[in-house]
Amino acid sequence: MCQAAGVLGLAIACAVSAAAWVYLVAAHGGFWRTGERLPPRRAGSGRTAWPTVVAVVPARNEADSLPGTLPGLLAQDYPGEFRVFLVDDGSDDGTGGVAAELGEKAARDGGAPLTVVSGRPRPGGWAGKVWAMSQGLAAAVDAENAAARPAYVLFTDADIAWAPTALRDLVEAAEDDDRALISQMALLRAETAWERVIVPAFVYFFAQLYPFKKVNNPRSRTCAGAGGCMLIRAEALERVGGLERMKGALIDDVALGTLLKRDGNRIWLGLTTDIRSDRPYPSLGSLWHMIARSAYVQLRYNPALLAGTLIGLLLLYAVPPAGVIAALIAVALGATGGAVAVTGIAGLLGWGLMTASYLPMLRFYRLSPLRAPALPLIALLYAAMTADSARRHYSGRAVSWRGRAADRV
Repeated sequence: MCQAAGVLGLAIACAVSAAAWVYLVAAHGGFWRTGERLPPRRAGSGRTAWPTVVAVVPARNEADSLPGTLPGLLAQDYPGEFRVFLVDDGSDDGTGGVAAELGEKAARDGGAPLTVVSGRPRPGGWAGKVWAMSQGLAAAVDAENAAARPAYVLFTDADIAWAPTALRDLVEAAEDDDRALISQMALLRAETAWERVIVPAFVYFFAQLYPFKKVNNPRSRTCAGAGGCMLIRAEALERVGGLERMKGALIDDVALGTLLKRDGNRIWLGLTTDIRSDRPYPSLGSLWHMIARSAYVQLRYNPALLAGTLIGLLLLYAVPPAGVIAALIAVALGATGGAVAVTGIAGLLGWGLMTASYLPMLRFYRLSPLRAPALPLIALLYAAMTADSARRHYSGRAVSWRGRAADRV
């Protein structure tokens, strides 16, 4: 009796999971597709006036990253006025000096002017990165007279490498499509063995949580951004109250996208290969920390949301392969019946849809499609990282930005 009940329960779980995958693949904003990209740059578009742009780069202990990333930002092929403000947020590795040297070299080569801002102590209630962003923004605005304030502010990270025309493409897209925010998810490194396992799934899960098409649809309530590249219309940011409105946000990109879209602004989020993250994650431990530091923050420190997320991950990703394996074992042992058949068929359908939906992201990262069936195992890793994020919170290990602890909530 107990065995029959167990088979029936697994059959129901597999059927629910398969139905969920049918919905996700068919009706959840095409989250699994990788086609949300900026339109190709038009040759001879005829644009003669280019708005002023300032870039703000929060940097803490980034002396090793900057030589590979900052020169590309300073050398942007942008026809309009462009300045860069890098905030040295209390670094102890010479970040400010490295940045200043790179800025001087870029200036000799005709690059954009660079101003290094020395970060001030963080006030209570401010998240570390947002406070650094705020100081850079204040310096950028103060540096311009009232008649020549920047039209756009570009928030980017110190580990982001830029293709020469990336800024031009962003501005053109914002101007042509009337978007207050244009954000591109930087192509993350996928070079080490663990990076190839974790990174494509990270982007896949992010897109599942915030389908890019829904973010880009003004009628949808879904809001998000990607912190490595956020071009924002300065007037729109000022109208919503500036960065102070989200001063405590530990996930600043989603908070900023939400703030702008809920004020009625059009925003856009997509993928790119022109903007890349040079941040290495050489081990499982470094990737684990990258995800665990913010997973429970994303769940708003809510135990009910944590439980629902873990159950959802198990139902969506673990149940289908478990159903297939259980059905094969049952058939091998001579068991028959409708429950066994439903378990096997529904499990295979869910696993198949899940696998197929992961293929475009693997292709985007130039990885073998043979990795796709292993997505359930990666999802179990993510479930463990999410649970560990909550454990860290309750044990007092606060979330940090580049080693700077955040105020506990």
